[in-house]
Amino acid sequence: MSLRTSPPFRADHVGSLLRPPELHEAREAHAAGKLDDEGLKAAEDAAIDEAVRMQEEVGLQSVTDGEFRRATWHMDFIYSIDGISKAPGNLAVKFHNAEGDIEWTPAAIHIDGKLGVSEPIFGEAFEYLQSVASDGQTPKLTIPSPSMVHYRGGRAAIDEDVYPEMDEFWADLTSAYAEQVRRVNELGCTYLQFDDTSLAYLNDPKQREMIAQQGSSDVDHLHEAYIAHINEALADKPEGMAVTTHMCRGNFRSSWVAEGGYDFVAEALFNNLDVDGFFMEWDDARSGGFEPLRFVPKGKIVVLGLVTTKRGELESKDELKRRIEEATQYVDLDQLCLSPQCGFSSTVEGNALSREQQADKLRLIVETAQEVWG
Repeated sequence: MSLRTSPPFRADHVGSLLRPPELHEAREAHAAGKLDDEGLKAAEDAAIDEAVRMQEEVGLQSVTDGEFRRATWHMDFIYSIDGISKAPGNLAVKFHNAEGDIEWTPAAIHIDGKLGVSEPIFGEAFEYLQSVASDGQTPKLTIPSPSMVHYRGGRAAIDEDVYPEMDEFWADLTSAYAEQVRRVNELGCTYLQFDDTSLAYLNDPKQREMIAQQGSSDVDHLHEAYIAHINEALADKPEGMAVTTHMCRGNFRSSWVAEGGYDFVAEALFNNLDVDGFFMEWDDARSGGFEPLRFVPKGKIVVLGLVTTKRGELESKDELKRRIEEATQYVDLDQLCLSPQCGFSSTVEGNALSREQQADKLRLIVETAQEVWG
């Protein structure tokens, strides 16, 4: 057994990284009209250069740009799809933490035109990442899955004059994603990740109730529909491109949305979703046990998200090894990898830990993976 040479890697990470203070300052200056677009891009470039070197220094095989050119892990992408505009008002998502509740309120979305991708979304950002990555690093592009476009508003966000039938909406949305996959592959992307909180959220009965109130008629089978639509988007996946998915229960300023194990979605998820690897959150009891791993078929890889990004305290290497061993009760060790449970900064605000603690956690993942898998 050895370290993998293709994604996902034995030691991997989800994607987003804490923004350095200089980047926060540049964004504030840009928003205030004190810094032009070129000045902001230069600040982003410098921050990404530093982040790429950090990932190399800790020993990661994958490399991302930390999502430094975005405000959130998904909404920047969704707003960039042809046919989607920002709607008046805000979405309101309630997050929980030990101290209480906080709200995340991005602009709402309105699907008021035919969906499509006329140019590769985040294409220039990926090309820059490629240009500064070393030969030993595989650049990864992270984008939200098609499910998230629907989950962030449901039927109510879709203009019925544009899409009187939901089948038409899904056909155009998955075609748009297929075009995105094709275009980023042309840029040289060989590691693509569909981030999808919905497939973790739907394990929570409270989330299923919320989606039902948005107008979804068959919420108990919505995860199966989402899986089918992701597969449609990936039906013509280019040869040589690895596609993974990442699922968590919310990650905003060290807070979370949903709870519950993966039992509700596991059988359909592992057996039907046509991806190469599953990044999954297992950093605390809220994520449930490893029993759903019994459904993982041969040939599929699960990346155990055992290291939390919500707190700075460093996990014990021995405890990580014990939990990996526990997971092997249900799936072969050779089908497992290790990562943080989520990104460190799913939104621009970031989680409650330092950049030094972030690097220490990534280094711990690499060292643990080397000792477990060789």
